[in-house]
Amino acid sequence: MSKNVRVRFAPSPTGPLHIGGVRTALFNYLFAKKHGGTFVLRIEDTDQNRYVEGAEAYIKEALEWCNIPYDEGPDAEGDFGPYRQSERKHLYHQYAQELIISGHAYYAFDAPEALEHHRKDHEARGKTFIYNWHNRLKLTNSLSLSKEEVKAKMDAGEDYVIRFKSPQDRELMLHDVVRREIKIDTNILDDKILFKSDGMPTYHLANIVDDHLMEITHVIRGEEWLPSLALHNLLYEAFGWEKPVFAHLPLILKPTGKGKLSKRDGEKGGFPIFPLNWEESIGYREAGYFPEAVVNFLAFLGWNPGTEQEIFSLEELVETFSLERVNKSGARFDPEKTKWYNHQWLQRKSDRELTNLFKEDVRLSAVETSFENDYVEKVVSLVKERADFVHDFWELGDYFFVAPTEYNEKAVKKQWKEDTPIIMQQVADVLNGIDEFSSTTLEAKVKEWIAEKELSFGKIMPPLRLVIVGDMKGPHLFDIMALLGKEEYLQRIDTALDKLS
Repeated sequence: MSKNVRVRFAPSPTGPLHIGGVRTALFNYLFAKKHGGTFVLRIEDTDQNRYVEGAEAYIKEALEWCNIPYDEGPDAEGDFGPYRQSERKHLYHQYAQELIISGHAYYAFDAPEALEHHRKDHEARGKTFIYNWHNRLKLTNSLSLSKEEVKAKMDAGEDYVIRFKSPQDRELMLHDVVRREIKIDTNILDDKILFKSDGMPTYHLANIVDDHLMEITHVIRGEEWLPSLALHNLLYEAFGWEKPVFAHLPLILKPTGKGKLSKRDGEKGGFPIFPLNWEESIGYREAGYFPEAVVNFLAFLGWNPGTEQEIFSLEELVETFSLERVNKSGARFDPEKTKWYNHQWLQRKSDRELTNLFKEDVRLSAVETSFENDYVEKVVSLVKERADFVHDFWELGDYFFVAPTEYNEKAVKKQWKEDTPIIMQQVADVLNGIDEFSSTTLEAKVKEWIAEKELSFGKIMPPLRLVIVGDMKGPHLFDIMALLGKEEYLQRIDTALDKLS
């Protein structure tokens, strides 16, 4: 690309950042880094009525946790700041005036009640009220009023908005990288408000002005902005500015595949849809996901590399990513697949790193009195294969830290026969006679004894697991016993014989 690539992620601080927003940020970041460009964070806070305290800090923290750092933005000032629209509001009025002077916009003085009356009147006749070329000369604006009437209204301090004058009888051919060519009849467009009566610009004006002034080359945003593409192209044309390249990302759909993924879907399905905790809603971070896993599964929501590879580091995503491989159709969100990604990333972590994370588990800290790091690390290496999250380690391996005092009822009923106590005592005697108790030695000696006695494995191994673990779960039994040590596993057999006989 001949031009320096500059992209932006421009969220509104009206609440927590949905994972759809994180995906938009990620795709912008990947595209920028792929082309050696700049990733800008711009906070679009022109709608002060919907502003939520703490939302901007949340957005920044979420991007930081996901390891999607911005090159320019609030607290990372570049040459195109400020990066909050509320701090740029002095800029927008002059551009709105420029459009009025060039004839691409006009003042509209229509009272809200009058517009509501028109809407209801149209509804009663089975029509939809659209403020545009077919009725603007019948409404109260600077196109239908004389210059003197307009001046009088302005001098009297009457409320007004500035509307864009959509062209009549034109066919626009718009290009989008994801959707290719889009044809729009301008007769169906309404005259959008660009500047509000409170002296603040609407999203449409501020967005275009800021993208131009910040020299944004590519606008990569969600599909919900596709209906605005015609207006934004017309605004660039009206100002005589070079248009950026547009790419609209597909919706993230509910697990059913029908409709856009919402907070309510997460609440009903018991899965996060925010990167971090927000009020009562749990985030991916707090649910135990690794940021690498979140980034990995988000990348595959609407994009694919064209190969069988599914596990990508951020660096590999940067190298492989292209807008041309973004899909048009919506991407179905699969909560089970997100767990699968976390499982894959958990397996890639070192036992030492996982041990440090596991040691933060309150259930482990509650019993951890004499367990050395090496012991905990060996436990982690044995149980991690079955874990999706670090917090699964306790359920999978609590018996390494606390001897069972109760035994799974179904397992007892199935495995504990009349002769089991005698057999378990004999096994204990065999184990007591083994001085070198590595997993391999224990297994060899016990199997040798089973063969000598001509017993079945099913008569020995399941009840032995039951007395050592308290359940029928866990990795290779002799690995468990070797880690517990001779004194501990013999004590557990004695305890079970007392409780179950």
